[in-house]
Amino acid sequence: MRESGLNLPIREPKPRENGLTILIDNGLSTQLFKDMINSSSDLIDFVKFGWGTSVITRQLEEKMLCLHAHGIEFFFGGTLFEKFLSQHKLDDFYNYCKEFDCKYIEISNGTIDITNKEKASYISDFSSDFQVFSEVGYKDCDKSELITSTEWVEYIQEDFEAGAAKVITEARESGTSGLCTKDGEIKLQYLQDILAADINMKNIIFEAPLKKLQALFIKMIGPEVNLANIAFQDIISLETLRLGLRSDTFYLVNLDWGSLHERQK
Repeated sequence: MRESGLNLPIREPKPRENGLTILIDNGLSTQLFKDMINSSSDLIDFVKFGWGTSVITRQLEEKMLCLHAHGIEFFFGGTLFEKFLSQHKLDDFYNYCKEFDCKYIEISNGTIDITNKEKASYISDFSSDFQVFSEVGYKDCDKSELITSTEWVEYIQEDFEAGAAKVITEARESGTSGLCTKDGEIKLQYLQDILAADINMKNIIFEAPLKKLQALFIKMIGPEVNLANIAFQDIISLETLRLGLRSDTFYLVNLDWGSLHERQK
C-alpha cells in the first residue's frame, strides 16, 4: 500500500490468518488470471477454483505455478468433493488432491443430501492430511430457509470439533443462499447469533460476492474479517472497503475495534 499519511485501519501482513481475501476463479483465461495475480498479489491470500472447474481447466497447473510464485494458496470448491462423494469415490478425491499437492481442501454438504454429522466425519477423516475448510449452509434457497440460527451455530461448532481449520458460511457466487435470502439480503439475526456465540471470528470465512455484503461484514466485524467468493475484478474494490476509502465504509477508521481484537486473540 502506498504511503499517504492517512489514518487507516491496520492490515495484518501476509502470510496472515486474519483478514483473508479469497478469490473465486470461475474459469478465467490464463492470461487474465496471471495479470490479476501479478498486479494485486499482496492483497490475495487464497484462490478457490470454483465448484468443479479444476477438472476441465486446461492450464490449471500454469495457474497454480503463478499462485505459488506469489505466495498465494489455493483449494478446490466443495462441490467437487460432493461430486466424488456422490459416486462413492473418495479415494479418487484424495488422490486427485494429492496429485496437485493440495494443502487445503473444502468439504461441504451444500448440494448432496447428507447430514452435518456425516459431513463432520469426513472432515475428521481428511484433517490428518489436509487443512480442511468446511462449509456450512445449503445452495438451495428453500432448503436454506429450514436451517435455524441455532443450528447454524451448532453446525459451525461441530465442524471445528471434527477438525476443520476454518469454517465458511455459504452464500453462493450470487449471494442468494445460505446466510443470505434468495433476494440477496443477509439474514441479520443469524449473523448476530453467530457473532454472539463462543466462536473465534479469525476462523470464520464469510462468502461475500456482492459489495453490499462485503461492506456489511466489514462494518459489523471489522476490516480484518475473512471474506470469500470475491470476484477477481473486485480485489482493489474490496481492499478500499476494508480501509475506509469508499463511501460505504468511509467512517470505518473512527470505529473502535478493540473489543473485536480481544475476541480474536
